[in-house]
Amino acid sequence: MPQFQRYIGIDYSGAETPTSSLPGLRVYAADRAALPKEVLPPLSPRKYWTRKGIAEWLRDELSSPKPVLVGIDHAFSFPMRYFETHRLPLDWPKFLDDFQQHWPTDEDKTYVCFVRDGVCGDGSKRMGDPCWLRLTELWTPSVKSVFQFNVKGQVATSTHAGLPWLRYLRAQCGHKVHFWPFDGWEIPLGRSVVVEVYPSLWMRRFATDGRNADQQAAYAVAAWLQRADLNGSLGRYFDPPLTSEEQAIAKVEGWILGIV
Repeated sequence: MPQFQRYIGIDYSGAETPTSSLPGLRVYAADRAALPKEVLPPLSPRKYWTRKGIAEWLRDELSSPKPVLVGIDHAFSFPMRYFETHRLPLDWPKFLDDFQQHWPTDEDKTYVCFVRDGVCGDGSKRMGDPCWLRLTELWTPSVKSVFQFNVKGQVATSTHAGLPWLRYLRAQCGHKVHFWPFDGWEIPLGRSVVVEVYPSLWMRRFATDGRNADQQAAYAVAAWLQRADLNGSLGRYFDPPLTSEEQAIAKVEGWILGIV
């Protein structure tokens, strides 16, 4: 029996500001009966989604009584070395609060590079080493460090831009939403879920049908989530073969859905 009624894939961009209209922000959604279709932003002078706009739209989607599964293409947390170096509690909600205080990338007119360069925020007190990797990244050789900026295939900018919006969604939606695996490895029945994804795992499994790379990434996430739920295989991906020690680490660092 499928657990969700709607499946959303988001290809995320960390470029420019939270209110910038970006072609790299793409959203696709499916339900149990229909293949994913692109979700366009509300009518406005802006042609594309903004990060703020996506967060507000997700807030409404996740507030629905129908369970939704959302996959977002950026890291949801940082490696254990970051927590140890900055002497932070091993607590994801507190990490999000601390990060936003130092990297306020959800504020108007704020670029990630502005915080990196000391123009605003206090990012110099919360930096990481590009050599630091999360456990899930060690299991995925092609994934880059969340601190590796300015390289091809980097996730650093989108992660530093996206984390404050996860905090926003958690505050806005409360217990209606389960952030996996931070809120637990098991998914409560009837609860909407937000997960970290890596579209490159799935993009070649689905025909492109004229979509560009950003559209295909979002489409592939929604399509894979839908297929895995409908064919009954999703449960095993929510329960990767980790030791109890590895599970404890991943509840702090996060885990990429689909890595087993």
